[in-house]
Amino acid sequence: MNAPSPQPPAVRTTCPYCGVGCGVLAQPDGYGGAGIAGDPRHPANLGRICSKGSALGETLGLDGRLLHPMLRQFDGSLARVDWSVALDRVADGFQRIIKRDGPDAVAFYLSGQLLTEDYYVANKLMKGFIGSGNVDTNSRLCMASSVAGHKRAFGADTVPGTHEDLDAADLIVLTGSNAAWCHPVLFQRMIKNKRERGAKIVVIDPRRTATAEDADLCLPIAPGMDTALFCGLLVHLADLCALDYRYIDAHTAGFENALARARAIAPDLAATARLTGLPEADVARFFDLFHAIPNAVTCFSQGVNQSSQGTDKVNAIINCHLATGRIGRRGQGPFSLTGQPNAMGGREVGGLANQLAAHMGFTAEDIDRVGRFWQAPRVATREGLKAVQLFDAIARGRIKALWVRATNPAVSLPRARQVRDALGRLELFVVSENVIANDTVAAGAHILLPAAAWGEKDGTVTNSERRVSRQRAFLPAPGDAKPDWWMVTQVARRMGFTPAFSYRSAADIFREHAALSAFENGGRRDFDLGGLADIDDDAFAALDPVQWPLRAGETRRKRQPDRRFFAEGGFYTPDGKARFIAPEPPAPSVPTGNDFPFRLNTGRVRDQWHTMTRSGLSPRLGAHAPEPFVEVHPDDAAANNLVDCGFAQLTTRWGSCVLKVSVSDTQRSGSLFVPIHWSDATASAARIGDLVMPETDRYSGQPDAKATPAAIAPVSFAFRGFAITRRPLALPAGTWWARVALAQAFGLLLASNNGPTTWRARAREMFGDDAELAELCDDRSGVYRAAAFVAGQLDGCLFIGPAAAAPQWDALKALFEAGTLDDAARRVLLSGRSTDGLASAGPIVCACFGVGLATIRGALQSGKATSVEGIGAALRAGTNCGSCLPELKRIVADPAADATRAADAGATVSPPTARTREPSAMS
Repeated sequence: MNAPSPQPPAVRTTCPYCGVGCGVLAQPDGYGGAGIAGDPRHPANLGRICSKGSALGETLGLDGRLLHPMLRQFDGSLARVDWSVALDRVADGFQRIIKRDGPDAVAFYLSGQLLTEDYYVANKLMKGFIGSGNVDTNSRLCMASSVAGHKRAFGADTVPGTHEDLDAADLIVLTGSNAAWCHPVLFQRMIKNKRERGAKIVVIDPRRTATAEDADLCLPIAPGMDTALFCGLLVHLADLCALDYRYIDAHTAGFENALARARAIAPDLAATARLTGLPEADVARFFDLFHAIPNAVTCFSQGVNQSSQGTDKVNAIINCHLATGRIGRRGQGPFSLTGQPNAMGGREVGGLANQLAAHMGFTAEDIDRVGRFWQAPRVATREGLKAVQLFDAIARGRIKALWVRATNPAVSLPRARQVRDALGRLELFVVSENVIANDTVAAGAHILLPAAAWGEKDGTVTNSERRVSRQRAFLPAPGDAKPDWWMVTQVARRMGFTPAFSYRSAADIFREHAALSAFENGGRRDFDLGGLADIDDDAFAALDPVQWPLRAGETRRKRQPDRRFFAEGGFYTPDGKARFIAPEPPAPSVPTGNDFPFRLNTGRVRDQWHTMTRSGLSPRLGAHAPEPFVEVHPDDAAANNLVDCGFAQLTTRWGSCVLKVSVSDTQRSGSLFVPIHWSDATASAARIGDLVMPETDRYSGQPDAKATPAAIAPVSFAFRGFAITRRPLALPAGTWWARVALAQAFGLLLASNNGPTTWRARAREMFGDDAELAELCDDRSGVYRAAAFVAGQLDGCLFIGPAAAAPQWDALKALFEAGTLDDAARRVLLSGRSTDGLASAGPIVCACFGVGLATIRGALQSGKATSVEGIGAALRAGTNCGSCLPELKRIVADPAADATRAADAGATVSPPTARTREPSAMS
């Protein structure tokens, strides 16, 4: 007997989701998949991993992958071509348009999902050799205001602190951040600090999110009033003579103007409370905590950034830290929590339209320096168009060629429907992607280039604490898929720039990137990887995570001890001093009114990511909040005739969506919350980008995704149900649907005003002529059920019933996983009941281990568990990433909570209610 083949060693790589930059161990299984675990040696997570990261192994399949270069034909179809044909088309098209209309007629739109090496060559080609600044990125949508705030205050886009500061802080302020769901590994680090050292946590958020469950103080601030709160804090500290005047005098400028503006905005405690809509006692408690506890870190994320005044909010926060000297020291400082895995790397290489490269801008000195380093013939001399401007220019016909990489702007940008229409007007529209079908591809891409996906790519990413980590390939690239850097290099060569794009590997690009960061630097610029400029291929392959700056002469093993910035000044302004910024008074960019009386707030749910092209492939991740929904305060629901688990049409000036209703007292009255994840590919009417206004921050260009004026009205559906299939289905017109990943199949959650007769008439067309149908139809009770068998295997099922008694699908999902059914299973299939008598697990609470609400309640009722810790010991729920711990605490605290409504109404079609789901207000 042959001995089994030895299992290949696990590959150390980096998670492709948020900016925490967790290290993961990927163990290939030999069949195109891999087991995933946290890397205990990686300093960002020390072995922890969140629900999304732990489910990465479920997202590695090839279904829906773009595997070959494709060209759009005259009839609209796509035809496979060789790489040489596709690349020639791209290069010839760009050259033709540049020659005719100039370099500003073309643009690249990039992504925080790209590796640094991909970003670097794209930026170099456009800004150094084509000669336009028109390179922007989806990072514009999530963190551009932090970049602008850093540059205004520090003279450079510098994150002063490190993740270790969250271990040492005695006060952690989270504003505009639902870190419990959006940065769960980092949040559990904060909770450990609270538990072991007694750190205080303050959460500032218009909604009571999961993060607030562990807060010592929760401030449900009025939307957009962060600037007022931190101006009030600055005034309060000044009045108490609690400022560090030595630091202010030695290392800053502009303090008097900033303080005067703060007094004009929020002159005292009462005014601050009035502006922010907070109880005066709560504001006083926050101010007292900040005053009394020197070791304070203020974390901010999308709730601050995604605002028409986001940059001013960032600077109002930074002002408080500069004024108290609480910056750059252990446990002290302002801290931007990055949303994407490599948004920081994109900022390093110049991936934003208002940057040049390596943290250099469009000054004459920097333009000359970068041009000499690149030996570039036509370096761009001015900023390019930022994301919203860029797509407006496409709509006007000013930009005629666009290359989109690793992002889905037809879903994620404001006025997404207009963006999609604009893309259809391009003379040349190139998309490099992993998937063959998303909303951006469907907008009429002329050339599709198959990109290597996570697990197939090799290079680096930088996390939110300036830590560079390796992403390593552990799977072969399928079909003709190639790294993005390779595609750009090949096009650059075809455009006549071969000497500057002669890279053979990601290591070649990284070395050049590191060398540019050190070129004529001498400590004058913050970003410096000069210590890695000469790294050889073997050392690059083995590179451990490393923080910058790492200047020439420093080695990776012998570092200077202080990896923080600005404790003793040294800012990157002409005089070396930080700038206090006097913010504008906070005010909404677009007022509400009778037609649109609500504010629309967008964000994320716990277990999904962006537009779900990756996370949406995981059955585990889809089980927690399977449908697109709008969260409404009970008073607003009553006033607008909305009912929990019903439906509503949400409308703004720019579009409308139809969503499930979740009535929750965690939601602020007058505001509506919606998650951003669904698209035309995954739901019938839930592309939230269609609704978001195009207002942007004047300094950063970042869109305001938190305050669009909106209206809401009830929508009635008489019937609800589900379909589970192994192939796409054509549904009757007027059907509301949402797609959910299931094991061995995919599911559609349905709502309709079509009754059993209509569904029965369409069933044969839906399932195909080769299917054997078993049916149950009862017009009087409003029930239709069908099961389709092909070659004896269960191939699909469709259950429709009255909306008040929607059918559940838990038992049916298990049958699909089983494959061929025995006679007993076939006999009871249309009943929807389990053949083994097992009860439904209920709505999923813990995605990491697939533990449902009913299972948890059963453990509590039986006495098997009596606490959150007991649930973890008995069921493992909450013992991995911890993002479900707030939910578990509520379940334990209120065993009879109305979360049972989700199970009673049918776990398949009812989103978890206020007590079983906390979507993120601030993603």
